[in-house]
Amino acid sequence: MHLTKQAIADLENRYRAHLINSLSGFKSANLVGTQDNNGQTNLAIVSSVFHLGAHPPLVGMIIRPHSVPRHTLENLLATKQYTINHVNKDIYNKAHQTSARYDKDESEFDATGLNTEYLNDFTAPFVKESKLKYALELREHHHLAINGTELIIGEITDIYLDEACLQEDGFVDIEAIGTVAVSGLDSYHVTERLARLAYAKK
Repeated sequence: MHLTKQAIADLENRYRAHLINSLSGFKSANLVGTQDNNGQTNLAIVSSVFHLGAHPPLVGMIIRPHSVPRHTLENLLATKQYTINHVNKDIYNKAHQTSARYDKDESEFDATGLNTEYLNDFTAPFVKESKLKYALELREHHHLAINGTELIIGEITDIYLDEACLQEDGFVDIEAIGTVAVSGLDSYHVTERLARLAYAKK
């Protein structure tokens, strides 16, 4: 089967969204926790989180166009703080529900039954049920003109994780804590590691 540029453009919107979102394969499933300056909490599932660098420890994520209210974006731009919480197999149903369009004064924590957790005086809430989570401070924000999305770059300030998943060389075994992956817009997966390979040399 061959889909040309024109054929892709002619697809029905939802069909095209499922198709293109599935092409990149497995992605990380994360809950981004924020709150506004009045203490109103927000929680959103995001699958576009990616590693940018280890020193300083930087993480990027893409947020959809701000053509409609984006409470996560608005909150983190206002407070400069947010959390990223791994989704595990015990909470993926509740995590997915955060993608519903709740009003600004409705907390996705309350709506889904997930619990807030505040650690070390950090402003943004963590997800108590997440077994690997970290705090970030906003470092850069870029509007991407090509499609109107927003690139957020944060610096990790604190990491909280189950010690059982941390190996001697610093590798985090996310399978040990039941972290799930997502493909497309709505398909959740557990994974199976094939192997850890040695550093590649000629």
